[in-house]
Amino acid sequence: MKANIPKSVKKFMNDITILCGEEHKEWAVNFNHSFSNTLETTLRVHDDRTTFLLTGDIPAMWLRDSTAQMRPYLVLAREDEEIRDLIVGLVKKQMIYINLDPYANAFNESENFAGHQTDHTNFNEHKGWIWERKYEIDSLCYPIQLAYLVYKNTGYTKHFDEEFIKAVKNTLNVFKTEQNHEDSPYHFVRDTERHEDTLIRDGKGAKTAYTGMTWSGFRPSDDACEYGYLVPSNMFAVVILDYIKEIFTELLSNEEIANEAKILRDEIQEGLEKFAKTKNQQGEEVWAYDVDGLGNKTLMDDSNVPNLIAAPYLGFCQAEDEVYLKTRQTLLSKENPYYYEGKYARGIGSSHTPENYVWPIALAMEGMTTNDKSEKERILNHLVETDAGTHLMHEGFDVNNPQNYTREWFSWANMMFCELVMDYFDIRIEK
Repeated sequence: MKANIPKSVKKFMNDITILCGEEHKEWAVNFNHSFSNTLETTLRVHDDRTTFLLTGDIPAMWLRDSTAQMRPYLVLAREDEEIRDLIVGLVKKQMIYINLDPYANAFNESENFAGHQTDHTNFNEHKGWIWERKYEIDSLCYPIQLAYLVYKNTGYTKHFDEEFIKAVKNTLNVFKTEQNHEDSPYHFVRDTERHEDTLIRDGKGAKTAYTGMTWSGFRPSDDACEYGYLVPSNMFAVVILDYIKEIFTELLSNEEIANEAKILRDEIQEGLEKFAKTKNQQGEEVWAYDVDGLGNKTLMDDSNVPNLIAAPYLGFCQAEDEVYLKTRQTLLSKENPYYYEGKYARGIGSSHTPENYVWPIALAMEGMTTNDKSEKERILNHLVETDAGTHLMHEGFDVNNPQNYTREWFSWANMMFCELVMDYFDIRIEK
């Protein structure tokens, strides 16, 4: 069944409208459209009280997107048990899916065999539940992040149940296995002319050497990694491994899992420091986007989160961190091959969309990782000015003609806009 719009949501939208006032009334229009749209159009509550979220115009649930879609509602979950239960229901659904297959990134609402059933990969059990099986580190990070944030924002802990513990064990096992990807059973090949949708080397991806970091087949864009160690996703893994250590030390009293998480976290952190930095054109030390441990590195950023711009948002570093600031400055310049400037906007795009298309997700993240309020305001103004009159966000749009965009309905982007509006008014999720 679909969820109704709770009273707390209606009140919150009214509160935001008042805060926006006359000066920023267009922000309020877009906020209200987006904030209600996710609940009205993407959310399904199942009979077991688990929550399924469509990504938007694709009839499947991504572990990553679904977390980002629900995250802004956490500020309401502190006082509203109905909202809290919707989010807890999502956590429970995510853990069920991870335990079906921790290498899959997107799942069907039922065992209906929808999606990419002709992909060549080493998994057949529960295949009907899986929309696609592109392994991405962040698909395991996001659900654990959401479970932790529910606890931090509401004090609720009942979702830390046997299914959660099993999912954490599966996550740790995959992360450890993929520290040595050459020995991993995972492979993925799609019959396609789009090379970003498949892995080279018979589905193993580019060759890697051991670094301590953990391997990812695909980026959060669902495009293949050029090299196997995706740096922003490893940053995210460090953060959620700290969450696991805290949960299993302070709440669940499982020393074995807590220690396993700590050791893995330290190995990944050491790998990042040793292998994941490069030099920009000015000779400054900055973070690379992905590396292989063999000396190859890419200097770029992508719109999809986790990306390098998002490092402070994820909790990996402070926004004032010196290496981060140099990295940020580099990525918001032509040195990043996916940075575009045009008549109506400037920002980061993706290999996933056409050249000169920037993403509202990336713009929102740019706003949430600066302490400059005037910059947040500039970005919010641009986001409402470039929505093509829809009052919703899209996947990407042409910097020279915002009427040209991809994806009419993209809930993740809508909620990132909402979170930036909230951030502007100092309404933030407890981390």
